Amino acid sequence: MTTAYIVAARRTAGGKRGGRLAGWHPADMAAQVLDTLVADTGIDPAAIEDVIMGCVSQGGEQGFQVGRGAVLASSLPESVPAVTIDRQCGSSQQAIQFAAQAVMSGTQDVVIAAGVESMTRVPMGSTGALFAQAGLGKAKSPRQEARYPGVQFSQFLGAEMIAKKHGFSRDDLDAYALESHVRAAAATERGDFADEIVPLAIDTPGGGEAIHDRDEGIRFGATLEGIRSVKLLAEGGVITAANASQICDGASGVMIVSEAALKAHGLTPLARIHNLTVTAGDPVIMLEEPLFATDRALERAGMTIDAIDLYEVNEAFAPVPLAWARHHDADPARMNAFGGAIALGHPLGASGTKLMTTLVHALRRRGKRYGLQTMCEGGGIANVTIVEAL
Repeated sequence: MTTAYIVAARRTAGGKRGGRLAGWHPADMAAQVLDTLVADTGIDPAAIEDVIMGCVSQGGEQGFQVGRGAVLASSLPESVPAVTIDRQCGSSQQAIQFAAQAVMSGTQDVVIAAGVESMTRVPMGSTGALFAQAGLGKAKSPRQEARYPGVQFSQFLGAEMIAKKHGFSRDDLDAYALESHVRAAAATERGDFADEIVPLAIDTPGGGEAIHDRDEGIRFGATLEGIRSVKLLAEGGVITAANASQICDGASGVMIVSEAALKAHGLTPLARIHNLTVTAGDPVIMLEEPLFATDRALERAGMTIDAIDLYEVNEAFAPVPLAWARHHDADPARMNAFGGAIALGHPLGASGTKLMTTLVHALRRRGKRYGLQTMCEGGGIANVTIVEAL
């Protein structure tokens, strides 16, 4: 079977809701990432055989097949096809896995996996809300209701359930949230993200221009007292806006190629894909599946958690990485070592390739070998991708 290599990985800096990236159309934001991947590799853009774009809220400016829209907004020729996919928060991680599978099967040699989400311009849940307002039906079908009677499928409720099941208190979650900001701030100050961020020109309120190249959501002066002051989202619960991921605008992408393409185009590999896993489980607790997906991935790869140098476990809600680390007896220092979505933001469909970008660059910068990425996803699904830095 052909090996799949990552030869370029880039992301925008995150923008807060209504913040510095609010003026960017999502197709244009994604196009900037595509152009940067091409520039980084020096590849002939006509050699790109497909673009697989993750996006969750596929309506409004992210409707009309935003993956193709990004290609048409970029410098890539019209001959480059694209598709937009939705595996909820794991959309662009699944894009990586589809791209790698295409390369590993010998079907294609050069594929870009990417993701985009403007949560400012296309708010989360807005597409479903439009249908509900028009009285055009419910997301939960009659047969789903028969199978799960009276059950609400909610990521928020799932996060509360995980915290209760695994015994995490509000103090545990808030302490973890603070650490996310501390690590993200330190990584930013060290310049750790410099090689992965695509700078974007933005208009300033005063009518001037600036460059957006720094994640906007990081609280550099975060304190435990400040995080504790945020109100609970449900009475008697433990989840707050401060210990959950931030709403975020952003785009990201990686270029994945075969060994034949490495030689034909003179490309330098950054990493190789070592394992691709996706599993599904309980759609009610929903966000716990990364624990079990990682079990399967490690078993299939013939590895133990100790062999993994860095782990990116998406911080959708603080209980998710905490439960994952406890389940695997994982080293906390290796998990989300540069902060996570609580500090850096979670641009839904863009988060998969965003985390992979950070993981690949961090492994190489630190001289480490193996990295693991996992993502909890709506409906009780989880992706796991293991890479080997080169």
